[in-house]
Amino acid sequence: MNFAAAPESAIPRQSLTSAVADKLREEIIRGAIPEGAQLRQDAIAVQYHVSRIPVREALRQLDAEGLITIVPNRGAIVPALSPTDIEELFTIRALLEPEILKYSIPRLTDSDFAEADVVLRRYESELQREDHLFSWGRLNWQFHSILYSRAERPYSMTIIRNVNNSGERYTRLQLYLTHGIKRANEEHHQILELCRQRDVPDACKLLKQHIQYAGQSLKQALKKGDAIAAV
Repeated sequence: MNFAAAPESAIPRQSLTSAVADKLREEIIRGAIPEGAQLRQDAIAVQYHVSRIPVREALRQLDAEGLITIVPNRGAIVPALSPTDIEELFTIRALLEPEILKYSIPRLTDSDFAEADVVLRRYESELQREDHLFSWGRLNWQFHSILYSRAERPYSMTIIRNVNNSGERYTRLQLYLTHGIKRANEEHHQILELCRQRDVPDACKLLKQHIQYAGQSLKQALKKGDAIAAV
């Protein structure tokens, strides 16, 4: 499958490599560029009105992030993730994210909690609308990243962000296929309240359970053959 170029998609001339990478990353995460799609450098260059050099560098960056795979003689491909891949991604999250939260909670401010509240309300509203499916994973990450923002662990946060990029479309899939919306909402509110109370052990414990349940339920849904095409 080839990625068809859309007209009138020129991007500002900031760092061209970063700008192209940002655009492609967003399209992959949203599902606009589907699994199995081939990313052709010339088509992307035409779409974004740039040369092939920043496109090539952007694809290398996305390959390093795990969002695409560069295959000899085929170019860049958006890979499909297997149940085993899902298990690995959520295992990494369950190990790293509670650790980051542990360092962040003591430094979180009232402003952070207010911001998390706003994102959580928007997330709840979007979850009620299946036609807004693409925003689910993005808002889920925004909520979690606010709670991690005071950890002052930039290298760990880079790893977590990359893992979440790779699995963001599967966050949407997990909520959609497993009907996990109610549980996700309840756990988000509980995690936020525990953070407000500065209850580090219980907040980290619940976060780990929250991530593990999402990974296990999605893996089971995929094993049962539920159609990813539904998303």
